[in-house]
Amino acid sequence: MASRIAIVMPAPSTYGAIELKEIIRKYTWKAFFVTVASIIILLLLYFASVKISEATANKFKMAPMVKIDITDLPPPPSETEDVPPPPAEQIINTGPASRAGTPVPVPETEITADLKEFASMEELGRASSIGGEGVDLGGFASNIDVDRKVNVDVRETEGDPWEFVAVEKEPYIDLAELQRKIVYPEMARRAGVEGKVTVRVYVNKDGRPSKTIIEASDNELLNDAARSAIMKSVFTPAIQNGSPVALWVSIPINFRLR
Repeated sequence: MASRIAIVMPAPSTYGAIELKEIIRKYTWKAFFVTVASIIILLLLYFASVKISEATANKFKMAPMVKIDITDLPPPPSETEDVPPPPAEQIINTGPASRAGTPVPVPETEITADLKEFASMEELGRASSIGGEGVDLGGFASNIDVDRKVNVDVRETEGDPWEFVAVEKEPYIDLAELQRKIVYPEMARRAGVEGKVTVRVYVNKDGRPSKTIIEASDNELLNDAARSAIMKSVFTPAIQNGSPVALWVSIPINFRLR
């Protein structure tokens, strides 16, 4: 007897090409309506912006432009207009009526009527040697040239060479370089003189020495050579409150025969 084999057939599917076509059709129409609505909204926004721009332009109207021909220009003003002459200058010697100078005592009988009143020191400080007409405006007499520039030769004094002055930096010079500038005196060389000379030198703001004093010396034959070497040198000036100042400084110089 032949055996029988049972084959189970799968159940038919409820999802296939027909259903996919239905879904595609439904969403295609939905996308179409959304696209059409978006285009309509964009068109409405565009026309609204155009209307707003026209309304704004009408609100702020520009001034009308007027065209003129160059031939229609008015004639230039005449350069030969009559200029009135300047008023005559009236010179009034203003200032105190009193005259500047050293008061001189005179007898009372010689005092005239116009000298009865004495000028104050404040008036004498503004008066001239000629005297004004009494039109005192509170300033100097008009015959005093207050704008005249006078060249004043201002020279700094060396001061006390031994006075202590507080500075941030004292005048500086390279002593080794200074020693190389020494010209040994021939007379001292022949005599075999050696020694040390201390020179007190006044260094200006520009670093140049202007005055020297022999502070100490082992032999007078060496003094002039020490002075000459220092006066030919240039120092770094002293510094006080951040600015260069003139100052006295002591410089030792050694003389040695090789």
